[in-house]
Amino acid sequence: MIVLELIKVIRLKYESFCTEDTLGLAYKLGKAAKSGDIYCLSGDLGAGKTVFSKGFARAMGYEGITSPTFNIMNEYNGGALPLYHFDLYRLKDESELETVGYEDYFYSDGVCLVEWAERAINFFPKNVFWVTISCDENYGSDYRELNIENYGDTYRELDIENTCD
Repeated sequence: MIVLELIKVIRLKYESFCTEDTLGLAYKLGKAAKSGDIYCLSGDLGAGKTVFSKGFARAMGYEGITSPTFNIMNEYNGGALPLYHFDLYRLKDESELETVGYEDYFYSDGVCLVEWAERAINFFPKNVFWVTISCDENYGSDYRELNIENYGDTYRELDIENTCD
């Protein structure tokens, strides 16, 4: 017997022409974040995952966050919702994620923001937001393309526009 599961996928392409654009998009996504959401960030080194994370966290009431590269995860409390910020860059094997008790965070009432999420793709539930950030030097050094894929039932309406002149 073959069982097929239909999952709704929503895709959004956003072009950022400056850091403020990326921060603005991330801020709007952060404002729309709900309890239990997981945002998976993917992109090359220097693509803007940490910039995105800062805008997202600011919308939730957290200033001055840093990438938890050496800790794997930083926990922030006191904002709109708890924020669990993961950076999986240094994982040698995705099973290392188990050492931080990822299930306590991925299945919590907080919001998870995961940089380098592709390094542990098998650990995420079905309902996640994937944000892939890519650069294209043909459009300038500040240009970024952000592709957002929303899997499952976590779709949000967003009012998004660029902020650069």
